[in-house]
Amino acid sequence: MKLSQFKFKLDSERIAQHPAPFRDECRLMVLHTKSGIIEHREHFYDLLDYFDDKDVFVLNDTKVFPARLEGNKEKTGAKIEVFLLRELNQEFRLWDVLVEPARKIRIGNKLYFGEDESMVAEVIDNTTSRGRTLRFLYDGPHEEFKEALYALGEAPLPKHIISRKAEPQDLDDFQCVFAKNEGAVTAPTAGLHFSKQLLKRMEIKGIEMAFITMHCGLGNFREIDVEDLSKHKMESEEMHVGAEACRLVNEAKEAGRHVCAVGTTVQRALETAIGADCRLKEFDGWTNKFIYPPYDFGLADSMIANFYMPYSTLLMLTCAYGGYDLVMKAYKEALRDSRYRFGTYGDAMLILQD
Repeated sequence: MKLSQFKFKLDSERIAQHPAPFRDECRLMVLHTKSGIIEHREHFYDLLDYFDDKDVFVLNDTKVFPARLEGNKEKTGAKIEVFLLRELNQEFRLWDVLVEPARKIRIGNKLYFGEDESMVAEVIDNTTSRGRTLRFLYDGPHEEFKEALYALGEAPLPKHIISRKAEPQDLDDFQCVFAKNEGAVTAPTAGLHFSKQLLKRMEIKGIEMAFITMHCGLGNFREIDVEDLSKHKMESEEMHVGAEACRLVNEAKEAGRHVCAVGTTVQRALETAIGADCRLKEFDGWTNKFIYPPYDFGLADSMIANFYMPYSTLLMLTCAYGGYDLVMKAYKEALRDSRYRFGTYGDAMLILQD
């Protein structure tokens, strides 16, 4: 398929800048892939009507850290935005980062962060046109350093939200209630709709929850610059699938129960760790799997997605799972109905392979 097939006009006012007042009360569209029926439900928590005892939801328990920092360059005082990607070395305080504007930064430059400029970093390597390796100059225990660094950071909201001023509540809003394992620079957005109350209702109903970890990277929001999708390369993301998740998913499959993938990151993780016998295997490593139509999925028979941005890899995976024609028809219906909101904090879609 071609990049241009995932184009649609989206007015900026339809892009949600804040989450729904209650996580589980956004709107829910339900797609039935076999019949082609599209339902419109008033609340996300209505999804419980489609699942029962011993069905399994697979959720991504990655935890977002405050990855966006604003600093100043030495001597000139020029403002520099630093986006923390991953810690490379604890002992030497080395971090892989992106910087903007990249053209102003050279090896050897020092950057200062905080109102008192108490956090200092030195550029020690240029790895790409935008990427850098920073060494933070900090004396003290590693945990103290991380605490001080994160205190300076903001929630790493995507560009379609960051146009507004960052707010203190953003980091809590941009975090799944079941987040556990730190390492993501963006949230697995389909999981943001789950509240503690909804998780409790699922437990009471007997629905099982299997947790995997995929540390979501910026590649999910990078623009694709090729028309032929077969030439696009996804950035690698670290992922972990443990024995307990495998047991829950595989037992549900063998018993003919539903397995619901919560979000595109979970789908990519499941399809990375699936074995030749169509069973989930333990996995500890990295994946750059790019899923777009046509694609045969081997594990989940249902999926929760958001209403994603035009041209995004997230939309492409959703179309691969729900069928291109049906998903794009659903998007047209959502665009005609002004109540639907798009983007990270937008509304949700449940796709059922029934």
